[in-house]
Amino acid sequence: MNATAPALRISDLTIAIGRPLVHGISLDLHAGRIHGLAGESGSGKTLTSLAVLGLLPRTARTGGSITLAGEELLGLRRRSLNRIRGKRVAMVFQDPSASLHPQLPVGRQLTDHMRVHLGLRGAAAKARAIELLETVQVPNPEGALSRYPHQFSGGQRQRIAIACALACDPEVLLADEPTTALDVTVQAGILRLLRDLATERNLAVLLVTHDLGVMSAIADEVAVMKNGEIVERADRETLFRDPQHEYTRILLAALPGSRIEAVPDAAVGDPVAPAEETEEKEDADE
Repeated sequence: MNATAPALRISDLTIAIGRPLVHGISLDLHAGRIHGLAGESGSGKTLTSLAVLGLLPRTARTGGSITLAGEELLGLRRRSLNRIRGKRVAMVFQDPSASLHPQLPVGRQLTDHMRVHLGLRGAAAKARAIELLETVQVPNPEGALSRYPHQFSGGQRQRIAIACALACDPEVLLADEPTTALDVTVQAGILRLLRDLATERNLAVLLVTHDLGVMSAIADEVAVMKNGEIVERADRETLFRDPQHEYTRILLAALPGSRIEAVPDAAVGDPVAPAEETEEKEDADE
């Protein structure tokens, strides 16, 4: 158990939209670690991540507490939240085609965040944008700045979306089903990238997914949600080797091969396929 203070703490969070949907859940996210939140559709996991940034529908009612380095986020006015969104807490969504503006070049989308939160403009913003694209391994980063999202493969678009999320060096990264729409080999590259970013940038990452196979690859801790409640939580190896709750066992049994063991940390960095081959394959598929 990490004894340091959490970067983000969710305490007794409740969410109701017409009816109660999330029932008093608690999570601690620590710097440099990936905390997985797993569960089937409708379990409340995505609502939990949206609540952190105040992105729930206007009709939503929340209770409990969400603190960022001790600062309460629940109930903040929009102006105060806007100072946090993208700067201290960033989010990567499931579909990069929806999260990236189709009519703006990649360079504009990367530098907008920098102008607002960091005051960077001109050559300084461009240099940082190129650096970010290099970090997420987008080919020809300087040339990529003038291209539009539709000119990239799905995997590259998700890497660009991650670069946008990293633009202002956030403390916390929320990743909501970031690999669901991608080919399996491309998924592996995105997961390795998230693992590396958490370690190298000391990011606290909340990885939301229905896929426990994804969790087995990179999560340090996993919490399993069902019907708005956390039914089990444990470190990765313990949960996959010795699940305690029947619902967790059902989710594990649904995985291909019906049995899965935690992947050693060293294996996360092993390439599944060369980056060039992976992107070429995806481009051909499109």
